Amino acid sequence: MFDLKCRSGHVFEAWFASSEAYERQRVDKQLVCPVCQDGEIGKAVMAPAVSAKGNQRSETIPVPLPQAEKAPIAVGLPPAVREKLAEAVAAVAQAQQEAIARSQWVGDKFADEARAMHYGEREQAPIHGTASADEARSMMEEGLAVAPLLVPVVPPDQIN
Repeated sequence: MFDLKCRSGHVFEAWFASSEAYERQRVDKQLVCPVCQDGEIGKAVMAPAVSAKGNQRSETIPVPLPQAEKAPIAVGLPPAVREKLAEAVAAVAQAQQEAIARSQWVGDKFADEARAMHYGEREQAPIHGTASADEARSMMEEGLAVAPLLVPVVPPDQIN
């Protein structure tokens, strides 16, 4: 799990199978800010998880440090709140996984396929794939019903 940051200063979390998977997606321009759709993404600085001494250790979580543009952060969330947040993230990940299971991977042809369906050149079908930030903005401006995936997806051809 990494904290990522776009050029506008939006900080968000993303999960990857490995550091190499993150780097591959970054180089291939597969990462997009979920707030502004910017495709220039890098790792954000994270505060280390520091625990108390000895047997007084309490559960700690890494907290992103404030960036140039202020991003909302929370420190010392009570266990019940952390649990609810974890459940919400798990529910989003599960819903996305179920939606992807019912859709077709189209890879970097996503923009072309989505436009073909939108303009009636192809039958409507659920699809997922990759698009640059500029392509995503353009599709949204054209009125296509597209949205970024909130949990990173490993393309089928990259699964071990």
